[in-house]
Amino acid sequence: MRVKLLLASSNQGKLREYRSLAVGRPEIAIDLLPGFGEYPLFSEDAPTFAENAAGKAFHYSRFADEIVFADDSGLVVASLNGAPGVRSARYAGEKASDKERNAKLLAEMHGKSDGSRDAKFVCVIAAAKQGKMLAVVSDSVEGAIANEPRGANGFGYDPLFYFAPLQRTFGELNETEKNQLSHRGKAFRRLHDALTSIKTASPSRT
Repeated sequence: MRVKLLLASSNQGKLREYRSLAVGRPEIAIDLLPGFGEYPLFSEDAPTFAENAAGKAFHYSRFADEIVFADDSGLVVASLNGAPGVRSARYAGEKASDKERNAKLLAEMHGKSDGSRDAKFVCVIAAAKQGKMLAVVSDSVEGAIANEPRGANGFGYDPLFYFAPLQRTFGELNETEKNQLSHRGKAFRRLHDALTSIKTASPSRT
């Protein structure tokens, strides 16, 4: 029996990415939450990724019968006191492009070297059903901020995120490589395991 997951988003690009992550898992079907834009908006203004993801999943799960999941993710740079952090998508302004966000990050990193350029991508995914929280999972990937953008793949800060084991940025990885290594890929696999565990758990006996 397939489990249907509804993504609390209207972003077709994010839907494609999650469907790509679900390849090889025929027991899972993923779609966008129908009518997402018609429901009261959840304001993602909490100070942590977990609060934003859990709040969003809980909020939108009240409008569907199936499991609704949501994520919050971003880039964390310790030498910038955790920035861009939960404001990763708004780091250079609400309507800024990826190029503009990357340019601002490079400007903030000017003069920093060695360990001061250490960074990590973080992803938290939460799943809820009809107002009941089912799972909150997270994962991350360690890297460093490159001195300049490299690669045309991915999106966001990928061209600046240098992954030392492969000596490439995420912008230089192909889809298969990124799905295996990324914070979102690892978090999604945790979500899959958590939901599978819930589904297969035996009823308690008294």
